[in-house]
Amino acid sequence: MHRFNNLVTARRRFLLGGAGAIGLLALPGCATLAEWSYVDAIRRLLERATSNAFARLTAADGFWDSAVARVGLPDLFGGRGSALQGALASVVFKKKLQKQLNRVAEDGARRAAPIVADAVRAIGTENAVAILRGKSDAATSLLRGEMGTALVGAMVPALGDAMRIAQDPILSRALSALAGVDISDAAEALAVDVDDAIWSEIGLAEAEIRTNPEATGDAVLIAALKGL
Repeated sequence: MHRFNNLVTARRRFLLGGAGAIGLLALPGCATLAEWSYVDAIRRLLERATSNAFARLTAADGFWDSAVARVGLPDLFGGRGSALQGALASVVFKKKLQKQLNRVAEDGARRAAPIVADAVRAIGTENAVAILRGKSDAATSLLRGEMGTALVGAMVPALGDAMRIAQDPILSRALSALAGVDISDAAEALAVDVDDAIWSEIGLAEAEIRTNPEATGDAVLIAALKGL
């Protein structure tokens, strides 16, 4: 019986000691757990922002209807060096061409989404608190900086395939008018603009979450954004 009581006492001391240790880790002076929590909050913020952004962009006319992600005509079609002339250079034709390219962009976003998701899961930062306290798109800027131009190269094949499958007469007429330009060239030119558009939409989605983190229902994310 005496031995049993000693075991109970020892167990109580262990549990109390463990609780005390956890409490110490949570104190402001112990940055390890806090820093891990803030990095986790950034991942959660980016997971939601990227998910929301791609959901909007891959919907029907997602790019076209976006306040920040509508893609303009690449210089290949609409810039000063463009060879489009006559009826093909009219405002009406260019708007139709622009809308078609924005629809093609949706396929680029579908290709980009899983690549961005993988990058979010692997992201880390030594300045987590500064990112959470930063501008409305600070986490998006961090992620884009780490990924560089990875999305551009990844999207070119998807954009080219989308153009071929669409067999759109507007796009075909535009390409025919540009000597030496084919679908691959158009896909490369469009990919650069789609990349910018995607990051703009993710930045907007991040800003929306920061404005109202309670809407996420994510306790960790709410605590991190509201607490700072």
